[in-house]
Amino acid sequence: MVSVNNQTSVGVRDDSSSRKSGLKKTAKGRVYKNKRPTEKQNHKHKTSKRNTQEEQRTTGAKSPIRPSYQRWRSVRSVDEFTYLNRVDEGVFGVIHAAKDKRTGEIVALKQLKKINEREGYSIAARRELGMLLRMKHPNIVAGRGLASSSRCDQVFIVMELIDYDLKTFMETMQSNQQLFSVEQVKCLMKQLLKAVQHLHDHHVIHCDLQTSNILLSNEGVLKVADFGKARNYKFPPGQYTPDVVTRWYRAPELLLLFNEYFSPVDMWSVGCLFAELLTLLPLFPGTSELDQITKIFMALGTPSDSIWPGYSESPMVQMITFDDYPPGELRKMISRELLSKEGLSLLHGFLTYDPSQRITAAAALEHPYFNEQPVAMEPAMFMTSSAR
Repeated sequence: MVSVNNQTSVGVRDDSSSRKSGLKKTAKGRVYKNKRPTEKQNHKHKTSKRNTQEEQRTTGAKSPIRPSYQRWRSVRSVDEFTYLNRVDEGVFGVIHAAKDKRTGEIVALKQLKKINEREGYSIAARRELGMLLRMKHPNIVAGRGLASSSRCDQVFIVMELIDYDLKTFMETMQSNQQLFSVEQVKCLMKQLLKAVQHLHDHHVIHCDLQTSNILLSNEGVLKVADFGKARNYKFPPGQYTPDVVTRWYRAPELLLLFNEYFSPVDMWSVGCLFAELLTLLPLFPGTSELDQITKIFMALGTPSDSIWPGYSESPMVQMITFDDYPPGELRKMISRELLSKEGLSLLHGFLTYDPSQRITAAAALEHPYFNEQPVAMEPAMFMTSSAR
């Protein structure tokens, strides 16, 4: 996250996506039944090797400072920037606001964290850098290059600095007892979908779309940020760890521990964000993985093989008997004043159980919801309308 305005949070937010729950512990032996504890070190070695190979394909480098990054004119010295203030700290690095002495631009410097001296920077840090090198889009945060200390013991990603993160912006609105208008929601959704479409067109899954990873400029321009969990994908879908995406925005195929997934996991997250923009409240605020999937089933109905082929093959479904909930509760969760019939249709498209049938970003942008009145406002009008 890159944000200048660190305002007081309102309410309790979920920041514990990596915490193991009873659900995962129950299924652990079943999911990884072919990987016995005696093979743990070998499994780690294979996973590390596979991730490294994937990273080399993505970035062409094992280290953030390599000749393969010649697309940047040079690795600049961090002394060319004047520190202004500390903005935030994420899992993979500390972010500072700084002034570029050469251009006068106010930028974000994300200092990458080292795992240790021998291994250097994490795969996630190298992955984020690689994605910023590749992804060029108005609704994706722009990378400016690399900077390092004189001894190269500190490395920074230089990025554009955006004024707000969506999480803080929404919390401020909530504390002021405000809601986004339909025009504002459509404005943000169209920008988000364009960013996600660009990623998916380039075979990239973000894997962590949530309000704190979406930025908003003073010009009303939405920017997707934080690519620490992003990865390339191909067809057929590869096998990955299901422990990605912050819990509240995590797709059911991840919660049920399927380890083959691709771009539809992002579209589920977009659906959760869509509902949250309307109400300023998380749609499925689960306290654990089991509570999360239960909340989803209660709202959408418990799935079956007839609507989600292969559902019964999930390791979790084979281990746990879930209650049989009927569909239809989603309409009761969001009023007609906030979401029209067409809007509900779009939301159901995002929240489709079968990943192969889940709506794509390109199809969502063509949905009738965006053509009915009131239509999306222009981004330039967004902040003016929010100040009313």
